[in-house]
Amino acid sequence: SSLDNHYERLKRSTPSHNSNPDSGSGEEDTRSLPGFVNLTMGYNKYLRPYFGGMSFDCVLCPNPMNMYRHSFLPSQDYTATIYLLQRWIDPRLVFQGNKSFTLDARLVELLWIPDTYIVESKRSFLHDVTVGNRLIRLFSNGTVLYALRITTTVACNMDLSKYPMDTQMCKLQLESWGYDEDDVGFRWLRGNDSVRGLEKLRLSQYTVERYYTLSKTTQQETGKYPRLILKFELKRNVLYFILETYIPSTLLVVLSWISFWITLDSVPARTCIGVTTVLSMTTLMMGSRTSVTKTNCFIKAIDVYLGICFSFVFGALVEYAIAHYSSSQKFSKEIEEVNITNILNSSLTRYQRKISFASIELSSENVSFDDLTMNTPDKICFVLRNKMHRIFGYFTIQNPCNVDHYSKLLFPFLFMIVNVFYWSYYLYF
Repeated sequence: SSLDNHYERLKRSTPSHNSNPDSGSGEEDTRSLPGFVNLTMGYNKYLRPYFGGMSFDCVLCPNPMNMYRHSFLPSQDYTATIYLLQRWIDPRLVFQGNKSFTLDARLVELLWIPDTYIVESKRSFLHDVTVGNRLIRLFSNGTVLYALRITTTVACNMDLSKYPMDTQMCKLQLESWGYDEDDVGFRWLRGNDSVRGLEKLRLSQYTVERYYTLSKTTQQETGKYPRLILKFELKRNVLYFILETYIPSTLLVVLSWISFWITLDSVPARTCIGVTTVLSMTTLMMGSRTSVTKTNCFIKAIDVYLGICFSFVFGALVEYAIAHYSSSQKFSKEIEEVNITNILNSSLTRYQRKISFASIELSSENVSFDDLTMNTPDKICFVLRNKMHRIFGYFTIQNPCNVDHYSKLLFPFLFMIVNVFYWSYYLYF
């Protein structure tokens, strides 16, 4: 074939072992390494081991040395720096002896390596300071150890409905790109022990609760491909959010209750407390939403709590408005009743002076009550009017000072009950 003819020409053009060592070329030194003759004398890096025969296993062992939350985008993701170790056996690289040799990383270009890729990766790069961070090591039985350091950003779709008391399950998936399961097989070296570094990982917002490995085969249009999966559970550290959001919002609610101890006549003081707490609560809600990306499809737990706190703060302001309005209405009604009473008394006194009842004698026998009967529609209207006045009387605040008295007990009690239900639901359900 043309490929065989190409390698025959390469063998003819390869300098012999007796070439001049002072020629300035380092090829004599590299050719003297055991096993390196196979690379130059017919080794085909374009063909996998056992080509044309059985498939072989490629063992993977990723070590997440560093992992951090990259950003909160509409489709959330994380960025991890990992050491990816791959091991396979290539019988074409068997040499005599019981030693292993670490080769220059640039010799990777002369070897066949698995076409492993990271599933759902958005951005990835191989570190190259000061040289490419890759390692290649050959063993006498043909085992090849290939290690490299990669930083990758992988998608991790999260459910933020319980944010910031949420627990997320993210995955790191490795799969063969071109070789299906008939050509190559992927497996973990030591199961869950193949992954190292996660138990010592320290993240700013998360704690790694647990992790485990899986192996599966995925069906694609071009065939079935081996895939290795690392699943890790991240639990968010809620203490930061308690100090930053929950405690300030709770203190604003408590601050709004101070107005209940201020008299109704102190309009500027009570209005200032109510408006200030409402504006502060609004600012806190806006700051909480800007600290997280625009996940409008989620109603988060922190949004629910801030909404509860805003309702109580706003309710305290409305309570003063109701109490002050009732107080002013009662005062005006008392003035109106006093004025009407004075007018009636003066009018009655004036008319009593002008009218003399001495010539008028009323006899009960001459009085007829037949014309004083009430029609049925009038009776119905009279009864309904009395019922409506009685109903309105139930909702009429007789003493506006009692509004503050009841609010001192009702607002804290309701706030405690709501907090019990809130924390019980989001922590245990």
